[in-house]
Amino acid sequence: MSGLSEGTLRDRVALVAGATRGAGRGIAVELGAAGATVYVTGRSTRERRSEYDRPETIEDTADLVTAAGGRGIAVPTDHLVPAEVESLVARIADEQGRLDVLVNDIWGAEKLFEWDTPLWEHDLDNGRRMLRLAVETHAITSHHALPLLLRRPGGLVVEMTDGTAEYNRDTYRVSFFYDIAKSSVLRMAFALGHELGPRGATAVALTPGWMRSEIMLEAFGVTEENWRDAEEIEPHFAISETPFYVGRAVAALAADPERARWNGQSLSSGRLAQVYGFTDRDGSRPDAWRYMVEVQDKGRPADVTGYR
Repeated sequence: MSGLSEGTLRDRVALVAGATRGAGRGIAVELGAAGATVYVTGRSTRERRSEYDRPETIEDTADLVTAAGGRGIAVPTDHLVPAEVESLVARIADEQGRLDVLVNDIWGAEKLFEWDTPLWEHDLDNGRRMLRLAVETHAITSHHALPLLLRRPGGLVVEMTDGTAEYNRDTYRVSFFYDIAKSSVLRMAFALGHELGPRGATAVALTPGWMRSEIMLEAFGVTEENWRDAEEIEPHFAISETPFYVGRAVAALAADPERARWNGQSLSSGRLAQVYGFTDRDGSRPDAWRYMVEVQDKGRPADVTGYR
């Protein structure tokens, strides 16, 4: 249950920056399912792969958006190159004359961070690259896209991260560079809330829970169809969610005429599901961050009763 009627966002134009796979793809598809025109960007195309060297492409995502009921438009873009982002926004302005939703989901650093490795032992070049991909790309994209978004009142900016502000404040996340990257995005949403709020727009930070992305499923050696088999390896994986769950969270925010109430805040897919009434594709409502605090991080046996 998406919680939205078909065509709810029919007149909206969205840019999902970093929509090749994972949360970006899920968000783009769910915005499309609500009727939006969605520009999807990334570096992996059918003609050329990024350094990820994975099969997912922005054209595939655009096709999924269109199949869901929206209009998907793939635009190859390296969000570390200001001229490419400027060109992208100019194209949206020329073709649509507006931008209603900006989702900054650029990341691309799964292969760069090292678990539980202190700063002085972590590969420095990889750490610096991670900060550029996770932080600089968001700043460049917002710099060029926000003037178009502000042409009309009611625009929405979603800064995608990993972890809520509360959880990341109290929890060391993976490594120095990863911790800084994800916390910086949370602060971006806070700062943008101050700058956009008085100008009639809303900015939020949003995190999925433990997400069954293409990369995560592959790591466990499962597919979406048999994902529960991964619980034999990691029982807490039972709290996981599809990328479409956080996509429905973004669509619900975009459709909410009172979304300004969230301005500057840190949100999660599980929390917004309780507020807006949407579910994941299997009808469940995983509340991963509450589960992590109350069950997983306390070393308790996996038990998702009451959490999904």
